Amino acid sequence: MTQSRILLESGTNELEIVEFYLTETLSNGQEYKGYYGVNVSKVLRIIHRPAVTGMPNLSHPCILGAFNQRSRIIPLVDLSVWLSKNRPDKDTEKVIITEFNKLINGFLVSGVTRIHRLSWEQIEAPDQYTDRYSSNSITGVVKIEDRIVFLIDLEKIIAELNPDAGLKLDEDIDWKTSREFTALIADDSTIIRNMIGDLLEKAGFKVIKTKNGQEALDYIEKLKAMAAEKNQPVSSMLQIVISDIEMPVVDGFNLTKRIKTDPALNHLPVILFSSLISERLRHKGESVGADDQISKPEISLLTQKARALIEKSLQYDV
Repeated sequence: MTQSRILLESGTNELEIVEFYLTETLSNGQEYKGYYGVNVSKVLRIIHRPAVTGMPNLSHPCILGAFNQRSRIIPLVDLSVWLSKNRPDKDTEKVIITEFNKLINGFLVSGVTRIHRLSWEQIEAPDQYTDRYSSNSITGVVKIEDRIVFLIDLEKIIAELNPDAGLKLDEDIDWKTSREFTALIADDSTIIRNMIGDLLEKAGFKVIKTKNGQEALDYIEKLKAMAAEKNQPVSSMLQIVISDIEMPVVDGFNLTKRIKTDPALNHLPVILFSSLISERLRHKGESVGADDQISKPEISLLTQKARALIEKSLQYDV
């Protein structure tokens, strides 16, 4: 199974997930299956559990070592260990090989069921109990047929296992500016949203934070109405939108498409800032009109590209 076989039009507010399960041995000896999902766009392939070579100085017991796949050395993460589950060893185990944030990793799971096509409107945010139960590693919850499927935050797991892969602003760049620009951020992760906001503020931006595409659209519509009353362009109040792709209710592709198909908004620059940005997926952002696409965690590049797009946009408005 490879992601390239899955066709999904951008901007429809849909996603496809690979559903997998983790088998857990309970204290009474019975086995329990917990069901999880990961965005198909992050999946390169799914394989049987390979032979693993140990690695020295591992940062966490969930890292089992590394394996060779198509001349590439790939770390293997046991999701059961990360989630504190007692998984029985079986020869039917699978490894989901992923690519995001320009990193390739393997995740050991008990098995894989199938691919589901969903609307982001079907996905609910996890409650506090789910957050505690999952080490804050769940980004969404969806009911599929007769079971609950948890969308797992692989980005957070890898970021905690590899802190050097996190967002960092380049301290060697002079971020001072004579003009303050306003940026709207749309990202469903509170931690990432605040981190991006803090770094953009350090780079001289005024920041508006929203937690999904619908909140961003609602805010932009208010600005649009205010601008119309004053007979001014929206760019006089907001200079750029920076959006994640994976968000409940309205995702980043749909948000971008709706901005770019609105005559009053289509000159507003939009940058997709997501772990999903890669050469094999870049066409999706292009198809909805994104002005630029930047892979996390390149926050310094994000701020530089944002300024360049704003300057270009303001020249157009003049």
